[in-house]
Amino acid sequence: MNKSKIKKTTSLLQEFIEWIIYLVGYTIVFIIITCLFDSVYIDSNHLIIWSFIVVTILSILNKTLKPVLVTITMPLTGITFGLFYPFINVFLLKIVDILLGKHFEIHNIFILFFIAILLSIMNFIVDQIIKKFLKKVKKNEQSSN
Repeated sequence: MNKSKIKKTTSLLQEFIEWIIYLVGYTIVFIIITCLFDSVYIDSNHLIIWSFIVVTILSILNKTLKPVLVTITMPLTGITFGLFYPFINVFLLKIVDILLGKHFEIHNIFILFFIAILLSIMNFIVDQIIKKFLKKVKKNEQSSN
C-alpha cells in the first residue's frame, strides 16, 4: 500500500472517530435533557437507542439540509446579527420530532430553543476536544515517521 492510500485511510478513520464522538456526546446531552425537562420525551423503553437515533438523524440533517437553510436565511441572520441562527437548529429538531413520531416529542417551543442552544454549546466543546485529539495523533504520527 502506498503512502497516499495510507494517509487517505487514516484521514477517513479520523473523520469516522470524530463523527462517533459527536454522536456519543449528543446522545448524552439528549439523555440529560430528557431527564431534566418533562416537555421533552424520548421513548424510555430504549432511551439510549432512541437518543442515538435522534442524534443520527439530526447529524444527517446537519450535513445535508442545514447548509442549504443557512445559505437561504443568511440575509435574515445578518439583519438579526446572528440571532436567527439558533432557529435553524430549532427547525431541524422539529423535523426530527415529526419523523420519529411518538418516540421523540418536544412539546414546548421554549425548551426546543433551549435544546438548540445546548447543542450548539455541545458542538463547540466536542469540536475543541476533537481538535486537540487530532493534533496529538498527528504529532505522534510525525514523530514516529
